[in-house]
Amino acid sequence: MTHPAATTLLSIGDLARATGASVRSIRHYDEQGLLPSHRAANGYRVFAPDAVTRVRQIQRLIAAGFNLAEIRAFPNCMLAVEGAAMCPETAPAQHRLLAAIESEMAGLERRRARLRALLAGGSSAQPD
Repeated sequence: MTHPAATTLLSIGDLARATGASVRSIRHYDEQGLLPSHRAANGYRVFAPDAVTRVRQIQRLIAAGFNLAEIRAFPNCMLAVEGAAMCPETAPAQHRLLAAIESEMAGLERRRARLRALLAGGSSAQPD
């Protein structure tokens, strides 16, 4: 007889289909301690239904620019609730990321201006 809880577990393929994440990414999240899994009797990874939310949150945070080490340091509530607002404990990481993005954008703006000057035949393309 099959245990009722066992029927609610997701295979890695099911989890990939439910979230749009690749099987490889899901394995990586698991290996990085971001996504708990269990081993079925056949040795395959299986995941609780709430893994769908966790994977979606991980994807959302990656899309915002956070790396897995930063995500791993976030409070668990950040991964357990889909669309969760950033917790106050994550504010320093958010501010660091925003500053890095703004710095990168400023550098790109300078490069664009220099390239435009070169294309226009100007000589104002000064190195940083």
